Amino acid sequence: MKHITQLLAAAAVSMAIALPAHAETTLTVHYPMPGFFKDVMDTISKKFMEENPDIKIQFASPSATYEEGIQTILRQVGTSEMPDITFIGLNRLRMLDERDVAVDLGPLVQKDGNMAEQGFSDTILKLAQVKGKQVGLAFATSNPIMYYNADLVKAAGGDPENPPKTWDEVIALGGKIKALGNGVDGIDYRWQGDDWMFSALLFGAGGKMLSDDESKVAFNGPEGQKAVEVLHRLVTEGGMPVFTKAAGEQAFAAGKVGFEFQTTGALRNTIKNVGNKFDLRTAKIPLIDPVNGHLPTGGNAVVILTHDAAKQDAAWKFAKFAAGPYGASVVVPGTGYVPNNELAAKSADYLGDFYKQNPLFQAGLSQMPVMIPWYAFPGSNGVKVTQTIVDNLSRVVDQSAEPKEALDDAAADVEDMLPRS
Repeated sequence: MKHITQLLAAAAVSMAIALPAHAETTLTVHYPMPGFFKDVMDTISKKFMEENPDIKIQFASPSATYEEGIQTILRQVGTSEMPDITFIGLNRLRMLDERDVAVDLGPLVQKDGNMAEQGFSDTILKLAQVKGKQVGLAFATSNPIMYYNADLVKAAGGDPENPPKTWDEVIALGGKIKALGNGVDGIDYRWQGDDWMFSALLFGAGGKMLSDDESKVAFNGPEGQKAVEVLHRLVTEGGMPVFTKAAGEQAFAAGKVGFEFQTTGALRNTIKNVGNKFDLRTAKIPLIDPVNGHLPTGGNAVVILTHDAAKQDAAWKFAKFAAGPYGASVVVPGTGYVPNNELAAKSADYLGDFYKQNPLFQAGLSQMPVMIPWYAFPGSNGVKVTQTIVDNLSRVVDQSAEPKEALDDAAADVEDMLPRS
């Protein structure tokens, strides 16, 4: 018996030596907003692991928002909890770069040598650059659009085939929808959470956050005043209540709100939540200045954090796959974000025919020519700056302060938070 045991042990050793070793690299990946991205991430990672069986993707606990995401990563820097890869809001890439947290992808891009052939044009690469440094690869990009309940628009005397094109028209029709009664509200504008939708009004008026040298606040100039005045009128004339983000989305999906203004990235969830309750439509968001106005580019980028050489190679493969044509072909129909990979947008193998077959997605796509970067505040107080702006917007919405007063208060507080040279 002992002899047989020895023979079996020897055979096992022999087989182990004869078979090639299978070295598996495990990457820990963090991402935000699971309501938007969980299914997308699951689909992309599954396909990636099928094509790369030597790389395993495991997910860290996702963060509820972009703001929570960046704070989580900054807390984990230098600890064993820090993931190998993260997906960070485009306006927070600057914070990672200023702290030298993210891996510079420039050498990897140069070594790859064929990024344009994979759909990563110079324009697309610049979406995730900070002062020319390639901090990440843009994964999901969005702009704010107008969602509307065509049934309520028609009931209030509007034409669903010709939705409002100016804020004056939106406000007038919103007021008429509010007047229908039966617990119906006119408008929900998603001002909470961060400064993105304020940027939509500010940039839409041709304004900017800070002066060109970033030493002074500029968002309280004439353009900013027009922006907060529109927000004020949405409440006082357009029938917009003091909603939380979740309450506003739920009320719209229930057929109790005429217009909703928020990211195109919420489109797939909105379609699902509305179901057959009413005739859902989408359109461009109005610009206060149609000639000089722009819209902020929302969304996030995939960022490599690991400095382990073997993991970096695997992480680069995953980053390109997630932000590449296959990833885009999952992100766009799975959320509503606009494509950030030119190969995906043009090829019939990916999204070439998608927009013809899905007209609700065309509003965001049509606004791509006016998209500019989501502004990233300098220094270490970026999150505090954003919260200060949001806190003062809330005073406009709940009518506890006049628009100019709230804007000037926000400007004064933010001025004190800017870095001093």
